[in-house]
Amino acid sequence: MNDSKKVNVGIVGASGYGGIQLVRILLDHPHVHIAYLGGDSSAGKPFCDLYPHLTNLVNLTVEAIDLEEIARRCEVVFLSLPNGLAHKMAPLLLEKGVQVLDLSADYRFWDLNTYIQWYQDEREDHQVAESAVYGLPELYRDKIKSSNLIGCPGCYPTASLLAIAPLLKQGLVDPGALIIDAKSGTSGGGRHAKVPFLLAEADNSLGAYGVGKHRHTPEIEQICTDLAKSEVKVQFTPHLIPMVRGILSTVYANLSDPGLVTEDLLTIYSAFYRSSPFVKILSNGLYPQTKWALSTNLCYIGLEVNPRTGHIIVLSAIDNLIKGQAGQAVQCLNIMRGWDETTGLPQLAFYP
Repeated sequence: MNDSKKVNVGIVGASGYGGIQLVRILLDHPHVHIAYLGGDSSAGKPFCDLYPHLTNLVNLTVEAIDLEEIARRCEVVFLSLPNGLAHKMAPLLLEKGVQVLDLSADYRFWDLNTYIQWYQDEREDHQVAESAVYGLPELYRDKIKSSNLIGCPGCYPTASLLAIAPLLKQGLVDPGALIIDAKSGTSGGGRHAKVPFLLAEADNSLGAYGVGKHRHTPEIEQICTDLAKSEVKVQFTPHLIPMVRGILSTVYANLSDPGLVTEDLLTIYSAFYRSSPFVKILSNGLYPQTKWALSTNLCYIGLEVNPRTGHIIVLSAIDNLIKGQAGQAVQCLNIMRGWDETTGLPQLAFYP
């Protein structure tokens, strides 16, 4: 396919970790051409000055954010921005006929009152927000196909929801007793200097944060409620671990049928994800490691039934910057454009 046939895409917020992952993935994508890189703090700088390892591969300069110019040059735009900015840009881009994939929290919520409560940000784009689709392909593939606005999930919700979805969808667990214990590498905090993510602070240490009040909690609960068809509350506790990238999410739930064993659940999970090329269900007795998913769009899931307590323990591992962010957005793009879902996305980690 020559460049004249490719889809022109733009990335707003290209200088952050999400932005650089998008650039790296889209460089290898056979159907797209990167036509615009935008940002405020980095405007006017050659992208290769920000990321020298891409010298001779990316010859674009980061431009000031100009929505009219983006709409003129791009058919699709990724908004890789801090929370609270995308909803000020998406309405105009959509009006101009641009497809929008938002990597922030702005379009993840079906009830904007929930967003306003947790993010303390007023909204004026209620009608636009109602058209957004939650961009977790394994659960909402058909809706993504016909949407022009995708609210791409957070990294913690992605790992946690993929772990719990089959159980809630089929009513196999008590929806009122879900516990999620998740651990993330430091890249989840972004590229800005923040004290908790400094090497001297994070190295040789493990600690929880946002206990009982992390902003990903209502996002997880929204999708769990949709799956269970009844209100679900979860106990979600995130932890920072001293590595750069990766998430391991461990979900604990009470089985509704105490007669179910591990092999039963593995069969159920394998059937549930049979059409999901990026979800890998591990065999009995094998549990995921974050290194297996490093730099890929894969999610590895392992599980164990504890007959003594009647619990099921489900573990999932993803790369927080790929399946938990940029890769998932490209996966949604593939679905929106009618391309093979796996196009351009990495599926094999470099090991070790």
